[in-house]
Amino acid sequence: MAEAERYYVTTPIYYVNDAPHIGHAYTTLACDALARFMRLDGRSVHFLTGTDEHGQKVAKSAAAAGMSPKDFTDKVSQNFRELAKAMNFSNDDFIRTTEERHKKSCQELWRRLKERGEVYLGSYAGWYAVRDEAYYGEEELTLAPNGKRIAPSGAEVEWVEEPSYFFKLSQWGDKLLKFYEDNPQFLAPESRRNEIISFVKSGLRDLSVSRTTFNWGVPVPDDPDHVMYVWLDALTNYITAVGFPDDNAPSYRKFWPADLHMVGKDIARFHMVYWPAFLMAAGLEPPRRVFAHGWWTNEGQKMSKSLGNALEPHAMVAKYGLDQVRYFLLREIPFGNDGDFSHRSMVHRMNGDLANDLGNLAQRVLSMINKNCGEQVPQPGAFTDADKKLLSSAHGLLAKVRPLMAEQAFHRTLEAIWQVVGDGNRYVDEQAPWALKKTDPARMATVLYVLAETVRHVAILVQPVMPHSMAKMLDQLAVPDDARTFSALGDGGTLKPGTKLPKPEGVFPRYVDEAA
Repeated sequence: MAEAERYYVTTPIYYVNDAPHIGHAYTTLACDALARFMRLDGRSVHFLTGTDEHGQKVAKSAAAAGMSPKDFTDKVSQNFRELAKAMNFSNDDFIRTTEERHKKSCQELWRRLKERGEVYLGSYAGWYAVRDEAYYGEEELTLAPNGKRIAPSGAEVEWVEEPSYFFKLSQWGDKLLKFYEDNPQFLAPESRRNEIISFVKSGLRDLSVSRTTFNWGVPVPDDPDHVMYVWLDALTNYITAVGFPDDNAPSYRKFWPADLHMVGKDIARFHMVYWPAFLMAAGLEPPRRVFAHGWWTNEGQKMSKSLGNALEPHAMVAKYGLDQVRYFLLREIPFGNDGDFSHRSMVHRMNGDLANDLGNLAQRVLSMINKNCGEQVPQPGAFTDADKKLLSSAHGLLAKVRPLMAEQAFHRTLEAIWQVVGDGNRYVDEQAPWALKKTDPARMATVLYVLAETVRHVAILVQPVMPHSMAKMLDQLAVPDDARTFSALGDGGTLKPGTKLPKPEGVFPRYVDEAA
């Protein structure tokens, strides 16, 4: 299969020491929108998510819950499956690092690194943050008032001394910089690219890749006293899921290297430095792109357990509606930046963009057709310049948003689509089809046809972000299920005059809230 016809997108696998929150939903939503977009655009898509279930932090969380690590991870991993269902995510696979397929994959990657002389046995003495499952140099730490050393993430570190295998990361600095230079699309967004290049240029140290002080992990081949460092274990999931260690597996040959790893900015270093180094050191191709997005705050405050202000996805969906939440998260801020959730902003998007703009456009048009055109798609006459201008804007949308989606500019994609929604609303007001009903019914029919065709384009293109709502809108236009892909956009999939339409119903109710 040609490269252009496949697309492999992954979320990070989520750490199971806690319940899912809005950060998890946000990352997976971005991947879901991309996966849906690429499927509609004719690609063969593999969309992966899952859970990261090994490591010291999980072992400690399980002990605190009075459970075995396996029972604990079984329970908490299920929460992430339920989140995917609640948010209408369309992942093709859900991987757990406790699966046998993953253990085999990790151990084979280790063997390849060992055979190539990239791993050696030594002893580790240094600072380690259990919360981050990350090692830190002394120069990266700050001193808290209580005398504890704190990592850049805010996690406390502890001094660790133990036998350890090391990966020769120090030898990969120049090779990584060359890789970044040759593959400028690999690091994204630009702000993260600059940080990572600066980090690599400052010099890399060999990386401890095994632990002996606990045993909840993948055993190191031929040395069961060691378990693999949780990040070497976790990152390998991306190749496990497409068939590694069988290099000839059809799914591996088709989908690797991944087109995109989507991650939060807190784990950029692991994906942008360690992971490509591991892969190249093992003789494997790195992914094509890693995008590290920003974080959300809540009403201007950082979310934390102590403040009790974490945004819980199920509660947000129950309060505002599923597609409304999906739209807000991808529309509100430039993707990649940090963003602030506020109730006022959420209601503004719901009532402005959705109810007033798109919802009102569709409802006005479909209601007028229902009332004045025999409940069927009207027969248009000759198109005026104004008609052609609006249709041209609608027909040109796919070409405009394809490159934006390819660079994960979700907000700009939605802005471009809503520009056409705005054009449609202005066209209604200018053409005044309610007045044409009396003076020129044939012209009214043409205007309503142009508007219905514009709504069809918009609804098809917004499906990746709001699949349920746009399905309802396309149902009301009587668009067949097999005519909802991007190949149906343009002249080939236009609405057929005379097609019977159902009675229209509003898709986006207004949110009534005095506080907003």
